[in-house]
Amino acid sequence: MAAATLIGTSIEWFDFFVYGAAAALVFGKLFFPSADPLTGTLLALATFGVGFVARPLGGVIFAHFGDRIGRKSMLVLSVVMMGGGTFVVGLLPTYATIGIAAPILLVLLRIVQGIGLGGEWGAAAVMAVEYAPPKRRGFFGSFPQTGVPAGMLTANLSLLIMSALMSDEAFLAWGWRVPFLASIVLVAVGIVIRLRVAESPVFEQAKSAGKIERQPIVAVLRRQPLNVLRAAGLRFAENSTFYIHTTFVLTYGTVVLGLARSDLLLAVIVSSALGLLSIPFYGWAADRFGRRPVVLWGSLVLLLMSWPYFWALDTRELPWIILATVIAVNVGNSAVYAPQPAWFSELFEPEVRYSGASIGAQGASVFAGGLAPVIATALLDATGGWGWIAVYMSAMVLITIVAALFSPDPYKASTREREAVAA
Repeated sequence: MAAATLIGTSIEWFDFFVYGAAAALVFGKLFFPSADPLTGTLLALATFGVGFVARPLGGVIFAHFGDRIGRKSMLVLSVVMMGGGTFVVGLLPTYATIGIAAPILLVLLRIVQGIGLGGEWGAAAVMAVEYAPPKRRGFFGSFPQTGVPAGMLTANLSLLIMSALMSDEAFLAWGWRVPFLASIVLVAVGIVIRLRVAESPVFEQAKSAGKIERQPIVAVLRRQPLNVLRAAGLRFAENSTFYIHTTFVLTYGTVVLGLARSDLLLAVIVSSALGLLSIPFYGWAADRFGRRPVVLWGSLVLLLMSWPYFWALDTRELPWIILATVIAVNVGNSAVYAPQPAWFSELFEPEVRYSGASIGAQGASVFAGGLAPVIATALLDATGGWGWIAVYMSAMVLITIVAALFSPDPYKASTREREAVAA
C-alpha cells in the first residue's frame, strides 16, 4: 500500500510541478507576451496559484465521497483529473495563436489540476496511515509525502534535459510541451496501480459498524473545528517556503540575478533527490520522538534560513545556492512535511478523517503555497529586493510553530477506534 501511494502521488506531483516550473520559465512569454518580463511571470505564477485555490474545492468534494463510499475510488479519479489536465496543457495553443483564449484555457485546465490534486492528498495520506502498523504510522504516512520530491525531481529533470538538448528558441517554441505530453504514460501506470489497491481496512471497519456519516464535512466542522484549524496551521511553514525555494527561485534567479536556468534547476533537482531520503527519515523520527518535536525542529530551521537563503542566492555561486536549498528544503521543510499524514489522521475520527485532514490541508494551501510565489514576486516587484520576502517567510513559519505548540500529539493512540481527540 505504501508503494502504491508513493508511485501514485509521484505521478500527480510530477504533473503539478512541471506546470509550476514552466510557469516560472516560459508561460509568461507564451501566454502573457504583452507584459514586461517580471509582470508576465507574475501573471503566469498567478495561474499556478489558481490551482491552489481549486485544491480546497477538490478536497471538499473528494473528502465527502471518500468518507462516504471509500478511499480507493477517489485515488483513481484524482489521477485521471490531474493527468488529463496536464496532458491537455501540452496541446494548448499560445497567445500568439488564439489570443486571450489561451490564458483563459490555461486557467481552466489549472483548475482541473487543482481539484484533482486537492482530492489526491487526503486519499493517499489517509490510506497510507490506516494501512500502517500502529507504531509506524509516521514512517508509512511519509510515503505519499515522498511523492513530492519524486515528482519534482522528474519534472525538473525533464525540463533540464529538454533545455540542455535544444536552444532557448526551440525550448520556448515546443520543447516545454514534451514533459506535459509524456505524462500521459505515467497517468496510465498510476491508474493501473491504484485499481489494484484494496479499500482501507479502517474504512471497511467503520462501514461494517454503521458509522458512516451522511455529511462528513458538516460533522467534522461541527465536532472538531479546532483540529481543522490546527491542521491548516501546521501546513503554513512548509507549504509557503517550499514554493519559494523551488518555484519563485526560478524567477528571482533568472530575471533578477541573471543566473542560468539550468543551474537553478540543478539546485532544485539535488534537493529533490535528497528528499527521497529526508522525508522517510523524518517520518521515522516522528514515530520515535512524536510529531510535535519533529515539526518544531523543522520550523526552527526554516525560520533561521529566511535570510541566509537569499544571501546564498545573491553570491551567484552554485555550490552556495545548492547548500542553502538543501538546508532549507531537506533539513527544515522535510521535517515539517513528513509527519503531516500521521498527525492529521490522528486528530480526526475514522468516519470524518478524510474530510478533516483534507479541509485543513487544502485550505492552508490557498493562503500558504498557492499565494507564496505570487506574493514573493509582487514584493520583489514593489521593493526591488528580497528583504520583505524573508519577513513574509518568517511570518508563515511562526504560524506553524504556534499551531504545533497548541495541537495535541496523540501519536500513540489508535486510529481504528472511534475517538475524538480533544478539540
